[in-house]
Amino acid sequence: MAVTLWKFCNSKLNNSVASCFNGAVRHGHHLRGKPPGVAKSLEQKLEESRYKDPSLYYRVDIGLPPPKVSRSQQLKERLQTLKAQKANPTVEKLARNKELLIDLEEVRQVSATTSAPNYIKNIADHYGVFEHLFGDAYFYPRVSLNIVYGTEDDGLPVYYGNVLKPSDAKTAPKISYNSDKDSLWTLILTNPDSHFTEKDKEYVHWFIGNIPGNNVEQGETIVQYLQPFPPKGTGYHRHIFILYKQEKKIDFTKYKQSGPCLNLPDRTFSTYDFYRELQDDLTPSGLAFFQADWDTSLKDFYHNKLQMKEPIFEYDFPPPFIRKQEWFPLRKPFNLYMDKYRDPKQINKEFLMRKMKNVHPFKEPPPPLPYPNAQYFEGYVPSWLKLEIRKSRLKWGRINDIE
Repeated sequence: MAVTLWKFCNSKLNNSVASCFNGAVRHGHHLRGKPPGVAKSLEQKLEESRYKDPSLYYRVDIGLPPPKVSRSQQLKERLQTLKAQKANPTVEKLARNKELLIDLEEVRQVSATTSAPNYIKNIADHYGVFEHLFGDAYFYPRVSLNIVYGTEDDGLPVYYGNVLKPSDAKTAPKISYNSDKDSLWTLILTNPDSHFTEKDKEYVHWFIGNIPGNNVEQGETIVQYLQPFPPKGTGYHRHIFILYKQEKKIDFTKYKQSGPCLNLPDRTFSTYDFYRELQDDLTPSGLAFFQADWDTSLKDFYHNKLQMKEPIFEYDFPPPFIRKQEWFPLRKPFNLYMDKYRDPKQINKEFLMRKMKNVHPFKEPPPPLPYPNAQYFEGYVPSWLKLEIRKSRLKWGRINDIE
C-alpha cells in the first residue's frame, strides 16, 4: 500500500500536491522548512524583532537648524560653473589626458556645508553614538571639526571611527573649526565604554567651556585632558568629541575638577544628564570620534599615573555540556568517552608524567621517529590505543600540550 501511494504521488499528482508529501525540492535535494522566496530572510526577521511603535518611540533632532539656501540659486550656480568649465579648453585638455588635478581641500569645504552632515550622522548612528549618549535624540553636525594628535605635518587626525592607539593620544590634540568671533562654545571628550563601576555612565577625558570663537586655548578648562586607557580584554572603546554652541556664558563650577584629576570616580560623567540640564543654553553642533584599544604603554600609565592595579578582563566561558553516561556507548572511542567523566586535573597529571618520563638531567631526549606513521605494532593492540599511539607519534591533539 505504501509503495502504491508513493508511485501515485510522484507520477499522477502535480508538483504542488506532491510537495505536500515529499517537502520542497531544490536541485534534487529535499529542503527542511519553507523554500527560499517563501521563508523570511534574516534581514526581515531582524527588522521584525527590532520593530518599535513610531507613536511611542520617535527620535528628536536637537542640533542646529539647516542653513536656508535657495534651491534655485544653487542650481543656477552649478549650471554657471558647468558652463564655464565646458568652455575652458585647458580644463578639457587636462581631463582628456588624465592630468587634471582637483583641490581636495576645496572639495572638503564644499562637502562640509552640503552632504557631510548627513554622512557623519549616519556613521554616528552605525556606531551607536547618539543612542548611548543622547538616547532618542540626534543631531546633524553642522560645524566641521578638524582634530589632529601631534603636529600638523605628521600628526594623526581624528575622523569618524578611525583607530588610534593610546600611545598616540597621550597629549591633548589640536582642534580647529570655523566660527564667529563673538560666539561661545563648549568642547567635551567623553568615553561611554570604559566606566568600571556604573553601567550607564561615562568617563570625561576633556572638558573646555566658554571658548571664545575658535580659540580653544583661551577657553575655561573644566577638566584637564586625560589620555585613553581602554583595559586589556575589552576591545575597542569610542572616544567622542562633541562641540556645543552656547547661547550665553555658562557657569560650569558644578563640573570643574582641579588639577590633573587622576581619581577616575571624579571623572564620572553623563552626556544625557548634562545636556538635559543645560539644553536651553547649549546646542550640539560638531562631532568627531575615534576608537582605541589596549596597548603595552597602558601598564605604566595604570601603575605610575593612576596609582592602581591594571585591570585585565577575560571572557568567562560556561562549563562544557557533558551528557549523561550510557551503559553501551556506540561508535565512541573508549578512552575519549571515559576522559569526559574524569577529573581534568588527573588527565593533566598523566600528560605531565608522560613528559617527565623522557626527561633526564644528564641525557638528551630520544630522537624523534623518522617515519612515525610507518612503525609496527608488536602483538595485539586495541584500536583505541593504536589511535592514541599514532596521535602521540604524529603530535596530534593534546600531546602538543606536553611537547
